[in-house]
Amino acid sequence: MSDAPEGYRLKAVRFEELPGWGRDDPSPVWPAMADCLKHLQNSKPYRSGALGLSAADLIPLLEAAGRFVPKSPSEARGFFEANCRVFHISPKEGSGLVTAFYEPEIEVSAQQDEVYRYPFYARPDDLVDVTDANRPTGMDPSYAFALKDAEGLKLYPDRKAIDCGYLENRGLELAWAKSRVDVFFVHVQGAARLRYPDGRIARITYAAKAGHPFSGIGRRLIELGEIAEQDISMQSIRAWLADHPERVDEILWHNRSYIFFRAAEVADLSRGPIAAAKVPLIAGRSLAVDRNIHTFGFPFFVHAPGLTRLDAGHNFSRLMLALDTGSAIIGPARGDIFTGSGFEAGEMAGAVRNAADFYMLVPKQAAERFV
Repeated sequence: MSDAPEGYRLKAVRFEELPGWGRDDPSPVWPAMADCLKHLQNSKPYRSGALGLSAADLIPLLEAAGRFVPKSPSEARGFFEANCRVFHISPKEGSGLVTAFYEPEIEVSAQQDEVYRYPFYARPDDLVDVTDANRPTGMDPSYAFALKDAEGLKLYPDRKAIDCGYLENRGLELAWAKSRVDVFFVHVQGAARLRYPDGRIARITYAAKAGHPFSGIGRRLIELGEIAEQDISMQSIRAWLADHPERVDEILWHNRSYIFFRAAEVADLSRGPIAAAKVPLIAGRSLAVDRNIHTFGFPFFVHAPGLTRLDAGHNFSRLMLALDTGSAIIGPARGDIFTGSGFEAGEMAGAVRNAADFYMLVPKQAAERFV
């Protein structure tokens, strides 16, 4: 077992030790591997996480996948067995955790009226990236964005300030929704399909955030004694907000984080939204990870005993690709499963919060560094 940064260890294991590996069919990840290879060949490489794996370590695996078309689940598994070594990611404290996310579909209008009142905003021009090179003294290292004005950089207005009109009359509205709660949950998911009254469908995806840390409203409702911890889910949170309209702002404003969007291509609605890795997500096979630790494009095997709602009653055991990230995805053994788009995908994602084991598949040449 090798020590790694950020409070975790990597233990080399055999493929046959992976719970459920023998019944998984990894074939659905091939289109995403091809997409990742195309992106890396035509754009800048993915940023390496603290583990030290790079796009250069990944490319030989993606190229090999491009030359191989699996004809069966066993051939797909055999490809990874021949080209990768497996490492169990063992946190030094606690256990792994998996949740899920989806792409909501929201009814919107291009114009504000009495029904469509709540905007999705594009990134403002006074929001700038913050790095160690320009970070003001005293600004928390977690802030990646800030407000730039004549005096320099400072904290950007938070959710409450923006909801109360900070960005009004600046022409930043991409579309208008019927519900502030709907807008909030799109912020949490990071992308959405937009359905207009004439039937047209568009997409928006994450562009930037105001910079403030994410604070889960589910945890807040538990702390307030409003929902029991064992009952918390997206569905129970939505139900509580619907039953307490007078407290919606109070609860939503607890999460000071605010997300800005950009229009996204709608080339093929059978595929998921373009994620942080700049490729479309694949339902059930795409994983959001902590990009400060992990590098996009690498395969992971996730085993979540007790998570049966996604896999026809079986314990969740699947090979996935790290293609996205999120403010709440923090830690080496922490992942968010993309379940797809629309209402049914939301129903599947809303109640997923399970202990899980995370295994990282590393191309054999790069794996020598971790043995």
